[in-house]
This record gives sequence, structure tokens and C-alpha cells, in this order.
Amino acid sequence: IHHYLTFQYIPAPRTVFGDIKKLKPGHLLVYEDGKATESAYWTLHYEPKSRRSEAECLEQFRELLEESVRLRMISDVPLGAFLSGGVDSSTVVAIMSRLSSKPVRTFSIGFKEAAYNELDYARQVAKRFHTEHHEFIVEPDAVDILSTLVRVYDEPFADSSAIPTYYVSQLSRQFVTVALNGDGGDELLAGYGRYRLTPTDRLGDRWLSGPLRSTIGDLASSLPAGLGRVRNRIERVLAPFSRTYLARICYFSPAEKLAMYAPEFGAQVQSEDSYDLLLRWFEAAQATDLLDQLLSVDSGTYLPDDLLVKVDRATMAHSLEGRSPLLDHRLMEFAATLPVELKIKNGISKYLMKRAMRGVLPDDVLDRPKMGFGVPVDEWFRGECRDYLRDILLSPQALGRGYFKPEAVRTVVEAHQRQEGNYGYRLYALLMLELWHREYHDSPVAS
Repeated sequence: IHHYLTFQYIPAPRTVFGDIKKLKPGHLLVYEDGKATESAYWTLHYEPKSRRSEAECLEQFRELLEESVRLRMISDVPLGAFLSGGVDSSTVVAIMSRLSSKPVRTFSIGFKEAAYNELDYARQVAKRFHTEHHEFIVEPDAVDILSTLVRVYDEPFADSSAIPTYYVSQLSRQFVTVALNGDGGDELLAGYGRYRLTPTDRLGDRWLSGPLRSTIGDLASSLPAGLGRVRNRIERVLAPFSRTYLARICYFSPAEKLAMYAPEFGAQVQSEDSYDLLLRWFEAAQATDLLDQLLSVDSGTYLPDDLLVKVDRATMAHSLEGRSPLLDHRLMEFAATLPVELKIKNGISKYLMKRAMRGVLPDDVLDRPKMGFGVPVDEWFRGECRDYLRDILLSPQALGRGYFKPEAVRTVVEAHQRQEGNYGYRLYALLMLELWHREYHDSPVAS
């Protein structure tokens, strides 16, 4: 639970259940003569780097991409694709359309809140490739399925995009049995905004030795109070980037968690640093460039522990098979060894993919800012779901669990609903944790 509050999922090999572990990504477990052993059967290596020209890399990327989609279109049952309107899913649909003799069935999810709605882009792609297109609008009453999601995911799982993923899977299953998706594109070619590194992001790890780092740190700490912003900036540069990166992606920071914890629970977990779980991945990354290290960490943790779990459980809940062409192992191995300049170039993320699809996909799709598969929980928890949130999180049942100080939970709920800050995704994590307890811990038939 302590780690879940940091990452929104429980990192492998841990689970929420005592004495049960997950098999880590790319690992094999052998049980023989009364003994179980684990070993890695596949590891993504980012070195040595390809020496091919950009034109040669582009040609090979196109070939591998098309072959990956072609292989995943082999099916004896009806087949379609999730279409968000982003670059990745649009690329998959474009290639499917070229390889298919009949219109591809596409499925999209939207929201009435404009800031979260990507349907216009999905429609552009559907129109360009003459797909058989289907849409579904997710309303705030979607929270009615949260108890269902708790059962689908088995563990506390706080990625709110599980809601639209569940609905798009439900919609798709009415027409097809297999659905291709665009998962993995961001980890393949550096699509997230957090991958756009600045020179200072690389400075501390690349140029500052231990003694020099310590000396500068001592000087920064002695700066007068009026230069607090300068001191904070220097401290961020001096800190290992692995820790500052994790601070960017966490839900609850270590300090925020400890401030919320009830004394007894806080004492139980205070020696556990959630960041250490991912720092080990930084150390094990088969990469020298900082960007490749980030891709390696996310490909080994966030991708399999969150994104792929999200889609796999949601699709199989409806007996729908999800397939991810961008995660073909040959495509991933090729992309890993690309120079980082072909992943982000002149500020353009997923550079090689966008170049490959220029003239194929609409420019609006290729050039628009990345939205992600966001859900408007901030607005829902202040509007239509305001009372639902309070009834669950501020109930005597929830406040009596012993994990959190009741006043700390109440403060976060009140601050969010008074618009004194945006805590929607943190509240969603607390909400799913409480609903999990009600389903698996409190129920007499849970086990």
C-alpha cells in the first residue's frame, strides 16, 4: 500500500496479498525438485548504437512496423483496433487499413469535457482510412463501475484511464473478438513530455564528481534565506536525476505520505523508500545515455505494471483479446539501439515515427500536443461525483482503517472541492484503495 500510493500500482514482484508474488517482466520461473528459480530470458539493450544513416533507420523502422502489424492481424475471428486519435493508435490503424481488403473496425472513447476529448482527431483518422468507426462518451456516472473495476484488477489500481479502457473494450466486444492498440509507442520512441531533458537534467550525473557535488551542496546550503529559490535550483541540479525523475512521476511524495499516515502505520513503513524500487532499474539499465535509461526504467516498470495490466484486464473482462504491435520484441530491440537524436530531435518527440507517418496521417494528428488517456476526475469529484467521494472516503469505515489520519484525508477532500488545489488523481488512488478493502477485506465471501 505504501508503494501503491507512490506509483498508482503495486510494482512487481510485490502484490497486495501476503505470500503471493508476481513474476517480473521478461522472467521465467522453473519449479523443479521442490525448488523454484527465477531467471531473466529477455532484456532490452540500448547499446551498441546503430551506425546506420537516418534514411536507413527510417526504412528499417517502416519495415519492422508493418511486419509487426501484419503478424497481429492474423486471426480467425473478427478484428478491429482501439483508436484514440493519438500518433500511436493512428499509426496502427493506418497500417491495418493498407494491409486489409475491407474497412477496419475502429473504436474510440470520448468525454463531454473538451480538455479530455480526443474524438475529433480519431474521427479525422477514421475518415481518412474509411474505417467502420464506433464511439462511446464516458459520463461522470462511470464511477458506478468502480466496484467492478476493483474485481477486474484484483489489487488496488489507481490509473483512472482504466475507466475508459473498460468501456472501449465493452464497446469493441460487441463487434470484434481481437483489438489492436497503440500501447508502447511512448516507451519505444520517447513520447512523454518528461523525456524532453534539459542540459541541467544531465549536468549533475554527467559532470559533477562526488567531492565536487558535496562542495557545491555545502555552498548552496549556506546561501541566505533570500536566495532560497537559487538554493533549491542548485539542489535539484546536484541531486541524482534518477530521484528527481521519480519525484516528477509519483502520486504522493514521501513527505506527503508520511504527513498523512497514522502514527502506527507510518512507523511500520518509514524504513521503506518506494523510490528504491525503481532506482534499482536505473542501475540495471543496459544504457549509457540518460534518455535511454529513462526509457529502460519505464519499459520495465510503468509499462508492464500499469499500462499493460490496465489493457489486459479490461479487455479480458469482456473476453476481448488485446494485441500491441508496437511491443513486438524485434521492433523494440531495433528502437532501443537507435541514436537518441532519432527519438527526440529539435524538440519533436517520437521523431522517427512521425517522420515515417508524415503524409500518411493528418498533420493535425502528428503535430498536436500529446494528451494521454486522461480522465476528468478533478472535475467529477467537484461536480456530479462530489457526494459519492465524500460518502466513501469520509465514512467511519474508511477513516477507521488505521492507515491515515482522518483529519489528513478530510483536508485533501475539502481542499480539492474548494478548488484550493487539484488533488483528483490522489483522491482517486485513495478511493480505489478503500473500495478494494470493501470488496476483498470486508466481504465475508472475499476469499
